[in-house]
Amino acid sequence: MDQSLSTRLDRPLTIGNRRMANRLALAPMTYLGHIAYREMLEDLGGCGLMFSEMCSAKTIPHENASISNHFTWRPEELPRLVCQIFGNDPVVMARAAQRIAAEGFFGVDINFGCSTAGICKRNCGAAVLKDPPLAERIVAAVRRAVDIPLWVKYRTGWEDRVELPLEMGRRFENAGADALTFHPRVAPDRRARRPKWEYIQKLKSEVAIPVFGNGEVFTRGDAHRMLAQTGCDGIALGRIAIARPWVFAAWTQGTGPVTGDLYLDTALDLLNRIDCHFQAKAALRRFRRFMQYFAANFQYGHTLNSRIKGAADLRACKAVLLDFFRHPQQILKRPNLNLFI
Repeated sequence: MDQSLSTRLDRPLTIGNRRMANRLALAPMTYLGHIAYREMLEDLGGCGLMFSEMCSAKTIPHENASISNHFTWRPEELPRLVCQIFGNDPVVMARAAQRIAAEGFFGVDINFGCSTAGICKRNCGAAVLKDPPLAERIVAAVRRAVDIPLWVKYRTGWEDRVELPLEMGRRFENAGADALTFHPRVAPDRRARRPKWEYIQKLKSEVAIPVFGNGEVFTRGDAHRMLAQTGCDGIALGRIAIARPWVFAAWTQGTGPVTGDLYLDTALDLLNRIDCHFQAKAALRRFRRFMQYFAANFQYGHTLNSRIKGAADLRACKAVLLDFFRHPQQILKRPNLNLFI
């Protein structure tokens, strides 16, 4: 058991006017951090705070949560759930935040980190970082609209100059943000180069509000190094949280090695929950996306992922899983990053 890591992570942290149970958070991920996954994650335990999928601020004020595939939740998870929104209009973002606060979410998170073409072409996500005054106005408008904790998740910017994220961090803090999640990569670089953790350390020295590090934390050793090298207040886990959902409990509670049976049990558990929460087409899309990361755990993960991609429905996916695990599988110490899209 790794008591030193669990001791560092298993401590409460105040964010604005509320407290999260520990220093390990689920990073927001579209088609991955959905209601079914979060339900399973809560049963596994150890996650201090969960973030929703990215939601459009334009649609939230009139969104029907009972039929939405993104802006949906279980009432019991709201005290531990932050809703992430994207947009580029301060008024629209503020209205969305008001709906989020009225529903009872722990907090709201502004997305200035997504660098996918579909989002950036709409001048949203990381594209807003090209206009620092606009980004600051958005944060200020949301702050005026709600009193729940306000997070901002953002990247280095569109140039690899450390002064850019430091300036943005100061702007966000001055505009009323309660916490920052910082992914130290430039926006055009999806994952070709390693994130510059030293930028997290510099940001931490520039602002007084909590800073969560994000980017390539896959093992206990990675978590140790990020905490030690950056001095960050906590860690937001993304891809490894999907590949190994029990990682939160393992790192905050210091549990020991995981057996092979847990991998199959977890995949089948999530498949069943997705089937309960989504219609067939949406369910298959989400399970396939999950398997892209989950398959990275195994020596022959490419084979598993390819077979899942070819499965026609969840029933066929289940058959693929059962067949794959009929024989013991070699589990990699560190997931295969070629499958970590």
